[in-house]
Amino acid sequence: MAKRAPSVVEEEPNSDAELEGGRMPFLSHLSELRDRVRNAAIAFVIAFGVCYIFVDDLFKWLRKPLFDLWEVHRAQWGPPKLIFTGLTQPFWVNMSVALWAGIFVASPMIFYQLWKFIAPGLYKRERKVTISFAVLSAVFFAAGALFCFYFALPALFRFMMQYNSEALQSLPNIQDYLDLTRDSMLAFGAIFEMPLLIYFLAMVGMVTHRSLWKFSRWFIVLAFVIGAVLTPGPDVVSQFLMATPMIVLYNVSILFAWRVTVKRERAEAAQLARENAPAASSDDDAGTPSAP
Repeated sequence: MAKRAPSVVEEEPNSDAELEGGRMPFLSHLSELRDRVRNAAIAFVIAFGVCYIFVDDLFKWLRKPLFDLWEVHRAQWGPPKLIFTGLTQPFWVNMSVALWAGIFVASPMIFYQLWKFIAPGLYKRERKVTISFAVLSAVFFAAGALFCFYFALPALFRFMMQYNSEALQSLPNIQDYLDLTRDSMLAFGAIFEMPLLIYFLAMVGMVTHRSLWKFSRWFIVLAFVIGAVLTPGPDVVSQFLMATPMIVLYNVSILFAWRVTVKRERAEAAQLARENAPAASSDDDAGTPSAP
């Protein structure tokens, strides 16, 4: 049992050497940061240019939830349309659509450049976790935005457009429509990042599955409060559509936290057993009488 101590000592220099190999002078850090920012900016500019070429198709896709609903009531409401009240509004709306689409398209390269900058200061295991977090954050965010686009926005527009009639005509403004759609998709995308956030907090020991489960009944109330604050419409349906995924994701996150907590507790118990083993062995040797 006492012979295991050297192996622990051998691992520490290797880890320190691995971390030391990624260190560089301050000016080299600045040069590295400049290169990573430059590469990310180039990727964004290219993505922005490509998205601006297809900006009409992108905006046509963004207005689909409203226009699909409008087509159902076309006989009563007339043909679907959006208006603008300023001469420069269509241009800035197109720029905004291309900007946000460019950020989304370039996000893999942006995350990659960020990882390449911080990777030299991490251990090998931490680098693997960082890559996983970067990829999963983009996947979860996209899933939340698409959930909003295909489920929450149609429900929101059904509630808002119920006041439209032959006597009361709705004329949505393109800037207002873009702001509403964008903010809703960003809010849902951020909400879908919750499992990763809880997983990270469990990794650093700030939360456990026990504390999360104890707080779960209060989180149900909190989810509906957050849904009421973040959803742009006053309708109960959109608030319910935001609160429900939050509650489901929270309970799924408890399973992630359980896995991390159990694994960490087992490792701590094993480490404590290794530390106590040499002391117990020394006590046994001291109590054994020497041979004559």
